[in-house]
Amino acid sequence: QVQLVESGGGLVQAGGSLRLSCVASGRSFNSYVMGWFRQAPGKEREFVAAISRTGSTTRYTESVKGRFTISRDNAKNTVFLQMNSLRPEDTAVYYCASDSSVLVRTADDDYDLWGQGTQVTVSS
Repeated sequence: QVQLVESGGGLVQAGGSLRLSCVASGRSFNSYVMGWFRQAPGKEREFVAAISRTGSTTRYTESVKGRFTISRDNAKNTVFLQMNSLRPEDTAVYYCASDSSVLVRTADDDYDLWGQGTQVTVSS
């Protein structure tokens, strides 16, 4: 069964750090672009970051540039999101997702498989 499983969320104070992980099973991990999205209460899901199949290309939403880093380990079928200098406005459920395109895209409609999400809460 194909699935994505996120972990690493939690409660952290503003200025702190968290590292999210997403392990993929049941598919050729290095054949997929991987992305991270988030959804805060009462808001639509938004793009956070994405990484190409080889890891050579990354994209970020403007609000996380310089603070978040997406990376992947294809040998371990895992994509990471290192989040530093966290802010209360980063509070959301974070989802990883996979995209079979060769392009590094930012629209959630382009991603065909999603994890269950992990909660990140940043206190002020």
